[in-house]
Parts: sequence; C-alpha cells; structure tokens
Amino acid sequence: MNALTPLQTTTSSAGGGAAVAFLIIGLAFAIFYIACVWRLFTKAGRPGWAAIIPIYNTIVLLKIIGRPWWWFFLLLIPFVNIVIDIIIAIDLAKAFGKGAGFAVGLVLLGLIFFPILALGSSRYLGPPNQQAGPPGGYAGVPGYGPPPGYGPPPGYGPPPGYGPPPGSS
Repeated sequence: MNALTPLQTTTSSAGGGAAVAFLIIGLAFAIFYIACVWRLFTKAGRPGWAAIIPIYNTIVLLKIIGRPWWWFFLLLIPFVNIVIDIIIAIDLAKAFGKGAGFAVGLVLLGLIFFPILALGSSRYLGPPNQQAGPPGGYAGVPGYGPPPGYGPPPGYGPPPGYGPPPGSS
C-alpha cells in the first residue's frame, strides 16, 4: 500500500523553485530601485553611491529637499512618519519642478512615479523652501509664482492714510 499515514509527508521541489523565483524577482526590484535612487541623487548633484548606504541615503534625500537632517528621527515615530513621508513627497516633486498631482502619485504609487522622476527628463531646481521668489514656489518656472498681471487693478493706489510719511518727499 502506498497510502500516507498522518505522520508521513511528501516533499516537492516546486516550493524550492518558487522561493528562488521570488528571490530573483525581489533582487531585480531592489537593484532597479537602487539605480533609480542613484540617478535621482546624481540629478540633484549629490553622490550616487549614497543610495546604497542605509540611513545616510535618507539624510541625503532630506538635504536634496532642503529639510533638516534630524527629520530622519521623525521617520522613526509611528504615525508621524506617515505625515513626514507625505511632506517629503511633496517637497521632492517641487524640487524637480513637478506639481501636487505628481506628489500624490509619489505617495500612492511610488513604485511607478519614483522611477519616472529619476529616469525621466525632469531637472533638479533646488530645495523648494529655499528658492527665491514667491513663498512655496519658483520664480520663472511656469506654473509657479504670481499670475501675469498680478497686482492691484489700474486706478487703485494705497488706501487713504497709507501714503508716504509726511515730510519724506
């Protein structure tokens, strides 16, 4: 009789083959992600090798977006790290001239949008919170800054009582 008793088991090489396949696929994704981070760092004028150093790569990313290095510790706090990750995604999109929609893509579909940012034609513009121009934007970049013709309507001057100080003219 070839019937199995409850204590007997059979082995199959299919489980081992699946594990090797998952390992190869996981390594391919890891290498691709490292290449994307490397490219992103070099676009921003930082050393690409920083992409393969744990913890340091996060500090370099924070420098690229103009945030202080100690924000790394905020990423270690549960629930606070979610908010910080969203802020990092927004600042990273702005640093490469992308808008809020791209930042949402980085947050929700990072596996797709991060390679687009790294391997696409976007240029590094600098940290968004350290640029000259209007608050939170870039002077001279389309889509950022005040709209054309921004200012008071013609014929309107300062309100009464807000002219030049007496005796200053």
